[in-house]
Amino acid sequence: MTFRMPRLPRPAFRPPAVRPPAFTGRLHDARTATAVGRWLGAAFAVCLVTGLVSHYLQHPPDRLADRLPARPVWGYAFTQGLHVATGLAAIVLLLVKLWAVYPRLFVWPPVRSVRHALERLSVAVLVASAVFEVLTGLLNIVEWYPWPFAFVPVHFAVAWVATGSILLHIAVKAPEIRDHWSRHSAGTEALPVQDAVDRRSLLLATGGAVGVVTLTTVGQSFTPLKAFDLLAPRHPDHGPQGLPVNRTAAAAGVTARRLAGWRLEVAGPRPYVLTLDALRSMPRAGARLPIACVEGWSVGADWDGVRLRDLIERAGGRPGRDAVRVTSLEVNGAYRVMEMGAEYADDPLTLLALTLNGQPLTLDHGFPARIIAPGRPGVLQTKWVHRLEVL
Repeated sequence: MTFRMPRLPRPAFRPPAVRPPAFTGRLHDARTATAVGRWLGAAFAVCLVTGLVSHYLQHPPDRLADRLPARPVWGYAFTQGLHVATGLAAIVLLLVKLWAVYPRLFVWPPVRSVRHALERLSVAVLVASAVFEVLTGLLNIVEWYPWPFAFVPVHFAVAWVATGSILLHIAVKAPEIRDHWSRHSAGTEALPVQDAVDRRSLLLATGGAVGVVTLTTVGQSFTPLKAFDLLAPRHPDHGPQGLPVNRTAAAAGVTARRLAGWRLEVAGPRPYVLTLDALRSMPRAGARLPIACVEGWSVGADWDGVRLRDLIERAGGRPGRDAVRVTSLEVNGAYRVMEMGAEYADDPLTLLALTLNGQPLTLDHGFPARIIAPGRPGVLQTKWVHRLEVL
């Protein structure tokens, strides 16, 4: 006889209860978020204004192209250096801000009303656009583009999305911001007294981190601090002839063979062609001008060459009234052809440069001739120039 154990009923499967995470850490409060948010809002405002300057200098509307001022000569170097330095500081501030508010992402129930749903949606757009801006900006300054879209137009468009999201967020949170604006606001005084010392320490540490990031990167544009330029992707003294180079001749497809028999073509009412020797024999001018790139680095240098206005006038152009189209020998690139408004073209400091710091241009710096103009982004200081066209 075989003995069989009786079968026991299987217990019914019960999924574990879903509970929102509990946050017992301190300082995830409105006062901390407001204090850091003030700094972060100011940083984004500076980035917006300086970013607009950079964008419209690179891509001026038709009605402004001939009116953009060439002075001060350091204008673009200052605004773009400030843009990048503030953007790097904003990374620290954004991380601290997200740390202060992230428990609110797990509130339960996730949506309590239509108004609450819209508020959460606006916060999602705000966080996504802010993270996108600082991340893509950071990758741009190291010239790494792991995405399929063009950086400039997308970064510009998302900047407006981020700006609108910040303004909407401020409007929605205005009562809470007002209640926690200062240490003596009603909402702040209602928080635990023992948290005040730790909050102050957190804010001091945040300020210190911003200071360290700024000190170790701003030397790429503010050269008196170049000795501390440890984290920036560029050092103002490193490169051929003591200047950094973003786009090399090899990357642009410009070789010594392509330059054999180089001629400068100048198109206008009275077109002409110049050999390099003929160009060198023209009346020369010198200027000390900074070259400043969108990645945030800039450095001043001594340039020598022929004034662009002289070349325009010889071709029958009207100095101060005619713009110029400049074409490079590089094989491809978004800025192979550049247009310069009349204000820049007529400036006596705008040169078709032949030498840099007393030496002939190296190939990477645009030999045999390149544009250098005051107050212009580096991408518009066209290298390997072979054609000028009076417009």
